[in-house]
Amino acid sequence: MSGTSASASSSGESFGEALSRWAEAWDRFWFTPTRPHTLCVIRILTGAMLLYCHLVLASDLLAFVGPDAWMSNDMARQLHDGAFGVSDWARSYLWYLESPTVIWLHHGFTIAVTAMYMIGLGTRITIPLALFLQLMYLHRLTGALFGLDQIVTYTTMYLALTPCGSRYSIDAWIRPRLIGKCESSAFWRFMLPDDSPSVAANVGTRLLQLHLCVIYLFGGLSKARGETWWNGTAVWYAVSNYEYQSLDMTWMARYPAIISALSNATLFWEVFYCALIWPRVTRPFVLAVALGVHASIGAFLGMITFGSMMIIANGIFLSPRLFQSKEQRQLDDEAAALIEHDDADVDAAEAEAAEQEEAERELNEQLQNPDLSASERARLKEKRDKIRAAAARVKRRYRALKKREEKYEARVKKLREREAKIKTIVQKRRDRKSKGDGDSTIE
Repeated sequence: MSGTSASASSSGESFGEALSRWAEAWDRFWFTPTRPHTLCVIRILTGAMLLYCHLVLASDLLAFVGPDAWMSNDMARQLHDGAFGVSDWARSYLWYLESPTVIWLHHGFTIAVTAMYMIGLGTRITIPLALFLQLMYLHRLTGALFGLDQIVTYTTMYLALTPCGSRYSIDAWIRPRLIGKCESSAFWRFMLPDDSPSVAANVGTRLLQLHLCVIYLFGGLSKARGETWWNGTAVWYAVSNYEYQSLDMTWMARYPAIISALSNATLFWEVFYCALIWPRVTRPFVLAVALGVHASIGAFLGMITFGSMMIIANGIFLSPRLFQSKEQRQLDDEAAALIEHDDADVDAAEAEAAEQEEAERELNEQLQNPDLSASERARLKEKRDKIRAAAARVKRRYRALKKREEKYEARVKKLREREAKIKTIVQKRRDRKSKGDGDSTIE
């Protein structure tokens, strides 16, 4: 009976440890602070693509959303309010705009907001606003949407959650000039975020990564329901379709083995993208195939914008270190080394505390033995008191190490802020010197 209870206790501890490891992995996946450099690059490219989309609408705006558009306001509204099917939550105030002047003013405002989103001006406001305006156009243009519209929209949605204006932007240029306000005001710190690692950057990154995995998984499963992807003719039907053909690829008919291999490989890649993109060993190959597939779609099937945007979205799996300067990478490595050293000390302290707790538990079990003599009981109690005192010292050491780790992180943050201030001062001096040299040259 005692053996059964011990076995149950052991398996219970094993389940608890496994659950704890899963919880730690979940926490690391979602809430490990990450630098926003990759997101900042994607912001520029996605903003440029969204701006292009609005400029295309502007080429014949009233035909798209005007009072006499190809799809009228009443028709667009009825596609969502239940007149032609199930009612949904999609709404747009563009259904009620009839004046061409108002429509043009609204579209000019949309283009301006999207341009600010691209260059990174007021990104905390302009990106959510650009997302809202995009949704209004999508709900107005129902029936005339393309995959490009969808991917630009959801990428913008996830970027709105992140400090993607902290680098390569007007906001990043303004921040050093308002460093005093940013240090003293939570509002300005939010409006002009720095490029330090943040949970928000990681959450936005993970959401976009998972969204891509879902898209490819269901896209691959949808393809697998047909026959052409299994018998290897799907690529042929794509490249020989004159409606989409931008380059004549019908010469591939002479190489049916290549067509079949491309079809089967594409199906395999799309279905298993969600599994193979995460391991570091397979990720470069998966991204290389993504680049080849979407570049081919853009080059050979006339969908340059869609293919380009899918390549941009896949860039979310690139490390922020690829877009950092050498000095920034060195600072990150030094900070990581300090924290890793402290983590090792903390782990050792935790292991030592666990050993002492186990020793104390064994002593308590021995003290419960009624056959112990008085001298042996006294000796065991003395030993237990020593273990408790040692455990208290370990706990104090653990708390001290955690405080030192927090100080390291705060110190690194201050050093980065000081570095930014110094760079700003040096740049101002250079500007004044160049201006003075210019004035003396004129004289």
